[in-house]
Amino acid sequence: MLIDVEIAKTLRAGERTFRLKAKLVSASDRIVIYGASGAGKSMLLKAIAGLVTPDSGHIALNGRRLFDRAAHVDVPARRRQVGYLFQDYALFPHLNVRQNIVFGLKKGWFNPSAKADDAKLDYWLDAFELRPVAHQYPAQLSGGQRQRVALARALIDEPRTLLLDEPFAALDPALRVRMRAELDALQRRLRIPMLMITHDPEDANVFGGHVLTMMDGVIASEQEQVGHGG
Repeated sequence: MLIDVEIAKTLRAGERTFRLKAKLVSASDRIVIYGASGAGKSMLLKAIAGLVTPDSGHIALNGRRLFDRAAHVDVPARRRQVGYLFQDYALFPHLNVRQNIVFGLKKGWFNPSAKADDAKLDYWLDAFELRPVAHQYPAQLSGGQRQRVALARALIDEPRTLLLDEPFAALDPALRVRMRAELDALQRRLRIPMLMITHDPEDANVFGGHVLTMMDGVIASEQEQVGHGG
């Protein structure tokens, strides 16, 4: 993955002001942005996904300019060809597993059929061993199953890049270890570039080809790790 980001964004809430001023250039296929809560990691990730509009700067992914304030370029989120895994997975509680996954293929907001059927859906149901729970709803699933459903929804439309927002934060410690191993193996098998944000140093150890530390809205340091995809 070739990513080139240089953006600024100011947020104000009452008397509080937060300024994001992030610069990131990397050719690694596994990038981890590490930092404490409130460092600006999620804002940066949402800007890359097209969910937050920077005040200035540019965002380019794999040679494609997604945002450039000076050139009046702002590609809509649905056309950026990125898969986004939210921290809380953001599954629709009223849709079953099939519907939640196939929603990733929908361009509008109409709910898929409860008996949704698609070759890509079948592939991910099998890949993530979700077929036995395909007609269940998010509240009936374990934490690991919910994460797999969210990952399947992010991947079903064949994105060029996968963006992960604290993907293991909602899991208990034992499940966290197992799901790290699963995602690690999945990324290596699919060879899909990924950018993860996290406050857990173990995520950086497992996934970091290129690890950047973020503090107070800026990239404070970075490190290339030997032995990871790049």
